[in-house]
Amino acid sequence: MRFDKKMVWLEKATRNLMLLVGVFGVLVIYFGFFYLLFSGRNTAALPWYLLLSPWVCIFYGLPSEKKIEVIEWFRKKFVKK
Repeated sequence: MRFDKKMVWLEKATRNLMLLVGVFGVLVIYFGFFYLLFSGRNTAALPWYLLLSPWVCIFYGLPSEKKIEVIEWFRKKFVKK
């Protein structure tokens, strides 16, 4: 197998792993957060970036075209013209 084909395979495997970790992270972290929230326990000790970290994995797991679409969506959403 040539080096460039190995790199394409490695990139696809890494991207799929990032998506998988991100999706499971969203499920586990958010279910845990909502469990603590609705059971009446204090969630003040949880850092805010804990809820964002799985979304970073999902973003980096997307193909390049989708990443650009997400960036454009955020730009349209938050930049006033």
